[in-house]
Amino acid sequence: MTSVSGMEPAVKVEDLTVAYGERPVLWDVDMEVPAGVLMAVVGPNGAGKTSLIKAITGLIRPVAGYVAIFGKPYAEQRRLVGYVPQRNSVDWDFPTTVQDVVMMGRYGGLGWFRRPGAAERALAMEALEQVGIAEFKGRQISQLSGGQQQRLFLARAIVQDAGIYLMDEPFQGVDATTERAIVTLLKEMRARGKTVVVVHHDLQTVPEYFDWVTLLNVRCIASGPVEEVFTDRNLRLAYGGRVSYLTHHSPGETLTGGEGGG
Repeated sequence: MTSVSGMEPAVKVEDLTVAYGERPVLWDVDMEVPAGVLMAVVGPNGAGKTSLIKAITGLIRPVAGYVAIFGKPYAEQRRLVGYVPQRNSVDWDFPTTVQDVVMMGRYGGLGWFRRPGAAERALAMEALEQVGIAEFKGRQISQLSGGQQQRLFLARAIVQDAGIYLMDEPFQGVDATTERAIVTLLKEMRARGKTVVVVHHDLQTVPEYFDWVTLLNVRCIASGPVEEVFTDRNLRLAYGGRVSYLTHHSPGETLTGGEGGG
């Protein structure tokens, strides 16, 4: 598989195995993410979706395998990668403001000895305006609603100005208005040449929101363009027959691929 732009893949995963104790959560996974795509990672609960994102970003150490970011190890390319974790993994009682959290996205580019200044504050405000929560810049982060907290994460990612964004369930627990705003933002990122990888659970929206998809269930079932990979056959392989076929679901039925624990 080659990048859509002919470049090195934005992310390349080879023979990746991750285990917690004796239990493998990812087994011999191979995957390539071309530069400039908007990719969903979907699969049932316990499929290893979150573990895949954490292994790519170096947050967990794989038992075996290799991860490359534009052809080089993550340790050499970390400034190119923005990470948006699950909202429930954060201590929202930490005494910091909305604007301060967004400015944290600039720390990697500042180096050890520079403190954020006027330029960083301006970038933070621009990002907060882009996601629609600039009016809350001085609030303690626990005072935000779930949707506002998710927008805060996205603002922090925006100011990082990364080339690749890895997002773990950015639509989890948000209202329809916030979901539409996030989708618009992700598509704008793609239009600017960014690569975005999103752990996602709503199968119905995959063809609408994404152009590439990886189906995961401990192993990589299939990965590639949505129109080629997101098929009834591959969905059955990923979900073990426990999912209604995407093309034949009943009106109003919500097809989901599992939230959390992925």
